[in-house]
Amino acid sequence: MKKTKKENFLKSIKVELKKVKWPTIKEIAKYTFATLIFCLVLACFFMVLNLILSSIVAMIRG
Repeated sequence: MKKTKKENFLKSIKVELKKVKWPTIKEIAKYTFATLIFCLVLACFFMVLNLILSSIVAMIRG
């Protein structure tokens, strides 16, 4: 019996997924925490930048 392209494709996906090193719960928590901190730092940076630029514009307009 000849395998179809779809069967070969699905089998190759299964083989590739077995090669993947899935992260542990501890790693997921660590990466999530790092991402949240990075987003918080960026939000603070842009907030301060916005305040500075707003002040400059307000001074220029008088």
